[in-house]
Amino acid sequence: MAPIINIAGYQFAHLRDLRELRARLISRCRESELKGTILLSPEGINLFVAGDEAGIEKLLAELRAIPGLETLTPKYSRSEHRPFNRMLVRIKREIIAFGVEGIHPEKRTSRKLPARTLRQWLDEGRPITLLDTRNDYEVKLGTFKGAKALGIDHFRKFPAAVRELPEEMKDQPIVMFCTGGIRCEKAGLFMEREGYRDIFQLDGGILKYFEECGGAHYEGECFVFDQRVGVDPALRETESAQCFNCLTPLTEADQTDKRYAPPKTCPYCFKTNDEEMAENIRRRNEAIRAVTTPLPGSIPYDNRKPVIVPLEWNGATLLDFLCGVFRHVPREEWEVICTGGRWLDAHDRPQPGTHRVKAGERYFLLQPGLVEPEVRAEVRVLYEDEAILVLDKPAPLPTHPSGRFNRNTLQYILHEVYHPQKPRPAHRLDANTTGLVVCARTRHFASSLQPQFARGEVDKIYLAVVNGHPAWDDLTSEAPIGEEPGEAGTREVDPEHGLTAKTEFRVLERREDGTTLLQARLFTGRTNQVRIHLWDLGFPVVGDPAYLPNRERGTTQTLGVNDPPLGLHAWKLALKHPLTGKRVSFTAHPEDRATTKLF
Repeated sequence: MAPIINIAGYQFAHLRDLRELRARLISRCRESELKGTILLSPEGINLFVAGDEAGIEKLLAELRAIPGLETLTPKYSRSEHRPFNRMLVRIKREIIAFGVEGIHPEKRTSRKLPARTLRQWLDEGRPITLLDTRNDYEVKLGTFKGAKALGIDHFRKFPAAVRELPEEMKDQPIVMFCTGGIRCEKAGLFMEREGYRDIFQLDGGILKYFEECGGAHYEGECFVFDQRVGVDPALRETESAQCFNCLTPLTEADQTDKRYAPPKTCPYCFKTNDEEMAENIRRRNEAIRAVTTPLPGSIPYDNRKPVIVPLEWNGATLLDFLCGVFRHVPREEWEVICTGGRWLDAHDRPQPGTHRVKAGERYFLLQPGLVEPEVRAEVRVLYEDEAILVLDKPAPLPTHPSGRFNRNTLQYILHEVYHPQKPRPAHRLDANTTGLVVCARTRHFASSLQPQFARGEVDKIYLAVVNGHPAWDDLTSEAPIGEEPGEAGTREVDPEHGLTAKTEFRVLERREDGTTLLQARLFTGRTNQVRIHLWDLGFPVVGDPAYLPNRERGTTQTLGVNDPPLGLHAWKLALKHPLTGKRVSFTAHPEDRATTKLF
């Protein structure tokens, strides 16, 4: 067993005589040869200390004798060496810097959710929002699956980030979490003050969850503020390091990157010159052509499509569950699938239609010998650096796996070309739409990019060719868009319950063939936003298979490669670069595409 005991803990309490207390604690820690940091404040104590077991227990006994700290219960872990080089005891205004007046966790906190209860909720598939209150560099090493990160680099920026969250989140159940729980003590009270009505905080944070639940529903490791950098779900020190230059946490894969040259650079602060970038882009485009010739989905393969049982179907028969969730598929077809042994549980065992399912269970639909519909895969890399990719996407090509498409998607192609990295598209672009797609090279940079799109901070300009000649030259549509998809995944304007949406249109050219070229500037990012707003105005996009002229609806969303193309192109985009913090802009000219004749 590793000889060094590490404790991490905090307690909000009214503390007095801090100078005298500091002197006593320094003496105790020196006597016991303890290393680490203790923060003292009028609002409580926060500590990270390492040493042998006897010394740690003497320190805790002294602390628990102080009024208000009787119930101090730190988290324990072990390591082979001391993760601290010295012992510091400091007096601070706050034990966790927040900078917001009137937040007093020593008086009350938000509702605390035990780790095992969160595990149960996630197993059941309960509809909750997991909110990561940590800094983006911590999120880089790991977080809960599906958690929402705020893209902040300091906890003081949490209030501003919360005020940018969608208004509808105020009515949603939110479970917030951090490393050990201390940040959530203040974050929860602040969110309640801002009007959030259903807030929970994970009691004891990620480290307590690891202790009681292991790594279930968590991806990666947990960043810790000492020389260990990261711990895994078994609370063991990992091989992660930290860049001396930019302080970014580095995984084992990061440390094998040729750009990792401690103490000067790592893959996240290394600067690529223009010649190197041009050569990288050339090689990437060649690799894309190789991966897509032939199309990856054109070669028959056995696909396992995952499905998780929602809470409302707990205890139902497998057949009833399938018919209730996938109502567009006839019951007779599901009976054939179940009878044929194509519905598998998590252990790849076929299950009959009479099998009873439980909430949170994962099943798989086996699709043997699957061949996907043909797509256009002439993806072009326009820009690449250590943080982001900027692509010109062809059409039809789905961005993410969905429905009939798994391998014939932009995401699959990028994962093949950039392996072992898995670039993440920071936003969605419809399968039928050509143009700009921005991807983050790592989860660390995704946590900075994706919130910019969610908060409407990205300038997005499209080109659209529509049927008809508008009487106006400039027009703004703010028609709310419904959240629930209808037939073929289409949505519609919903003035009463729809989500806020805003698009500015400008006429660029009225053409003799009865069509018009428009510029569309998006201020929000609702599904099919440009297409729905134009359809609602009576000027549907040329070639749209879903939003037809005369306010009729089509029966499909994705075009075939031989169908007339959709007249919609993501033309220009500007955002804050996650590495430099500077505003950068990109343009995808609609050339060398099947849609060239439209634009």
